[in-house]
Amino acid sequence: MLESELNQLKEETLKEVSQIGTIDSLRQFEHKYLSRSGLIRQFIQNLSTVEPSERPKIGRLINQIKTVISEAYEEQLKTLRRTLPAQEEQTFFDTTMPGKKPARGHYHPVYQVFFQICDIFKRLGFDIAYGPEIETPYYNFEALNVPSDHPSRDAFDTFYLADTNHSQLLRSHTSPVQIRTMQRLKPPLRIIAPGKVFRPDTASASRFPMFHQVEGLMVDTNVSFSHLKGVLDIFCKEMFGKETKTRFRPSFFPFTEPSAEVDISCVICHGQGRLNSGDTCSVCRGDGWLEILGSGMVHPEVFRYVKYNHEKYTGFAFGMGVERISMLKYGINDIRLFTENHLMFLEQF
Repeated sequence: MLESELNQLKEETLKEVSQIGTIDSLRQFEHKYLSRSGLIRQFIQNLSTVEPSERPKIGRLINQIKTVISEAYEEQLKTLRRTLPAQEEQTFFDTTMPGKKPARGHYHPVYQVFFQICDIFKRLGFDIAYGPEIETPYYNFEALNVPSDHPSRDAFDTFYLADTNHSQLLRSHTSPVQIRTMQRLKPPLRIIAPGKVFRPDTASASRFPMFHQVEGLMVDTNVSFSHLKGVLDIFCKEMFGKETKTRFRPSFFPFTEPSAEVDISCVICHGQGRLNSGDTCSVCRGDGWLEILGSGMVHPEVFRYVKYNHEKYTGFAFGMGVERISMLKYGINDIRLFTENHLMFLEQF
């Protein structure tokens, strides 16, 4: 009886497998007959019910039938793979499962801060002005009260374009945009000039030969240093938090007089110079202050270059490195991380 059932099973399975037209159906066939829970396995498990003298014969028959069915399965699989190659890639798809959202990119951390800076000053009434990254020495130096023999020019008088006879160079700041804007417009005006700048700095943890800068300019009658302090104090509080304090220290820039460096209370130790553990703050080195930008009142000589009446108009200017602001805002200790394109770093922001 068992022998006839096995022979019948062989005939039915061989006929069935020859009629299968998809790889998915063929794999269901394999599971039904050849898997550990399949029909062939069940016959093997039922050998214990066979007469002991018949077991070797039935066992050999089961193995022969399993081999024949397996060979028929493999042959049909090869045939389907040749005729329906795309079906080999088909996998089960549950239409009730929620879809997978594609990964979305986001702005680089420097540009996140770049746009935030611009947004703050736009809300303060400043317009955005742009200018060329390739400049002439006149706009990059002379019109900003930096003649060819000025000592401060040595650090920036580089990156001239080949075959231009020193008539064009990569701008070292966005200050030329201020000059071009003042030549084009009459006071009153309030602008910020964002963009890339280039300086001959060796790449290190705090310096890089290309970085982003935002400079600002306000010109009108009766503009005073108090206006400058008010605007920058609002900016610092908007950028770093309402509790941020600002400090102005005397400095020198050829295009402003008087000039000042602007510091903020340390964003790590909150101006205390020490951490809660009692250790000296490594960011401000115990000073409690961090330098973030330079500023000052526009020098009368600059107004003469753009033909503004320096007796009628006054103005202030300021400039900041966006990477510097980003490093302070996010607690980053190496500017080179911004350019190395490591996703583990960039995806934090």
